[in-house]
Amino acid sequence: MAASDHQAAGRHAAPLAFDEVRWVVQIRRSLQEDAAGDDDDDDDDGIPVSVFNVPKQLHVHKPEAYTPQLIALGPYHHWRPELYEMERYKLAAARRAQRRLRAGVKLDGLVEHLARLERKVRAYYHRYLDFSGETLSWMMVVDGAFLLEFLQIYAAVAVAGEGGGGSRPLRRVSSRMAHLVDFAGRKAAHNLILRDMIMLENQVPLCVLLKILDPQCESADDAGELLARMVTGLMKELCPFKMMDSFPAANVGKHAHLLELLYYLLVPKPADDAAAEAGAHGSFHDRGEGYDIEEQPADGSGGGAEEQQPAAGSHHVKQLFVAVWGIVSRLKTAGPMKHVAKPMEVAAKAPWKMLNVVPGFSTTVASFMPGADGSANPGDPTAAGYLARPPLMEQIVVPSASELANVGVRFSPTAGDLSTIAFDAKTATFHLPVVTLDANTEVVLRNLVAYEAAAASGPLVLARYTELMNGIVDTDEDVAVLRRRGVVVNRMKNDGEAAKLWNGMTRSVRLTKVAFVDAAVDEANRYHGGRWRVKTKRFMRKYVFSSWQLLTFAAAIVMLLLTMLEAFCSVYTCSRWFGDITIINAE
Repeated sequence: MAASDHQAAGRHAAPLAFDEVRWVVQIRRSLQEDAAGDDDDDDDDGIPVSVFNVPKQLHVHKPEAYTPQLIALGPYHHWRPELYEMERYKLAAARRAQRRLRAGVKLDGLVEHLARLERKVRAYYHRYLDFSGETLSWMMVVDGAFLLEFLQIYAAVAVAGEGGGGSRPLRRVSSRMAHLVDFAGRKAAHNLILRDMIMLENQVPLCVLLKILDPQCESADDAGELLARMVTGLMKELCPFKMMDSFPAANVGKHAHLLELLYYLLVPKPADDAAAEAGAHGSFHDRGEGYDIEEQPADGSGGGAEEQQPAAGSHHVKQLFVAVWGIVSRLKTAGPMKHVAKPMEVAAKAPWKMLNVVPGFSTTVASFMPGADGSANPGDPTAAGYLARPPLMEQIVVPSASELANVGVRFSPTAGDLSTIAFDAKTATFHLPVVTLDANTEVVLRNLVAYEAAAASGPLVLARYTELMNGIVDTDEDVAVLRRRGVVVNRMKNDGEAAKLWNGMTRSVRLTKVAFVDAAVDEANRYHGGRWRVKTKRFMRKYVFSSWQLLTFAAAIVMLLLTMLEAFCSVYTCSRWFGDITIINAE
């Protein structure tokens, strides 16, 4: 028994000792390289981290949208056993890349060159990579070779779209890869690879791809042009927004990886880098464009709201009587109606503010009229200062697409990026960019939102857009409205699947506001709230349906008074007050 325990302890202790020794060796080697002052190895100051872990708040709701399902690219998921079966295809791609190298260049030399750039490669990754520089270099070469071979079909598509001009792509797809990729992109494995290669945790730096492609081309310029064509074709395929007729060429030297490049095609960087840095230090918060989550009291009360609650309660009651009096005053008040009109007029003109000093009055009103205590809905888009306040919920408060269409709002597709979102109150037109929904769209959007949450220092523009779409899309009918107007191009099974896609994207790492999106939402809410049909519905819901307890109490009092009057008139003569009343019996 003791021997077995000792053996078990030894099995657990051995890896720990090995890890400690390897850690010491790595630290010593790293510090020795720093002391050597090798600028080529140490110059990683200008490389920001761009490959992050997906935030847990997003990952927990749909892990399969952020975790590779078929192939691992890069170091984060390389050792997962279920993905290791694709290693044979990556090694085959590396062999073919080795045969395409220029004379005198070998794959070992390419690995050694990447090993000298180890510090730069590691700088792109947020997670600590617990393996040697040689392992990382071989991993980058093998994964990069496969990625380039997959991307070459998009270079061929780009050449075909341009009329066949320019350099030729690498070569045709090999027979080993034929069942994984095709030019039409109709195969299931092809879409799986597309989804995996755009995931945030599955990225290979574009500078590594360029280093691998350079010895396969005649010059560095040819390699850069070919990689740009590959990436541009991929962006056309994956971009959910068909923004313009001539898709902009990808600038591979300006961005770290494929996901970052796609993000900044949709959400352009600020023109002034100084302004961007200022935004990272709080100017976005000062302008009311971006907010972190703020803790709210458990009861939802604010600091100065308690002082105004009694006055707000009497104000709601007065509003009710003024609204009823406005209706009664337009009717003919002669005859029996004058007995109703006079009390309503007195109630509407009563000094309700003075009644707040009566003990228990405000409490009684609040118990009969929900919301009469003055507690405003913080998400009410018609309330004053809505755009100036931090958001208190993730979903934008906006009518659905079908509700907006029912009051005359037209949806107009725009050929642009997210900055084209706007609402024109004069023409009642909601301008939205055209979005294409297919089997890859959800994974692409979720990972773009995850990258934005991890990397963006200002407002979360893309996250706010998904919240807007989640707000206006509730059912398949809403998707049908947007599809008929050309805002949504639905390539999924049905409109219900598209509605499920938008309704599932409700989580955000931090709450934010984006000026042009929230301005459009505010204008749409104002237009919708100003329609008579909506006003009538809200009046009934606010003053009738929500006040049924008060109305029941008033009806009971009236019935009691009528019963008392009937008893009184049965004993005493009431004709001198009400006149003679003739009752006609129907025969």
